[in-house]
Amino acid sequence: MTKGLIHIYTGEGKGKTTVSVGLAVRAKSRGWRVLFAQFMKPDYTGGELDLLQKLSIETRRFIEIKPPSFYPGIDRTELKKHSFEALREIQHSAQDFDLVIIDEFNNLVGAGIISESEAVNFMKSFCESTELVLTGRGATEGMIDIADYVTYM
Repeated sequence: MTKGLIHIYTGEGKGKTTVSVGLAVRAKSRGWRVLFAQFMKPDYTGGELDLLQKLSIETRRFIEIKPPSFYPGIDRTELKKHSFEALREIQHSAQDFDLVIIDEFNNLVGAGIISESEAVNFMKSFCESTELVLTGRGATEGMIDIADYVTYM
């Protein structure tokens, strides 16, 4: 069994989602089973998810998980609950995929929705044979320490 590696794309620059879409397309072209999950993005159709779906890449958008900075009145308890439900769903299906990309995962920590220790525990307990890619601003030192690859953008 091949060990899945953990990749983090983080930083204040642009392009983290674009890079992860490219990884998904490349993996699919090599016959990998790919899941592309997305948090904290607006509820609209179009863009990268349409392309991924046309390529038969499984996509999941968790629209109930919104950035508190744009929705200051949002119930943070509910937000945390929805986040953990989504992460459990992803984790339970991880063994069905060779590559799992969680777009804007790092922002969950940066926004204080989940703690650094909760993020690290999620990463450590992820399916060992599945490659895991985490994107978004706000990756912490604890997350970076256990990642196999880290790219600042």
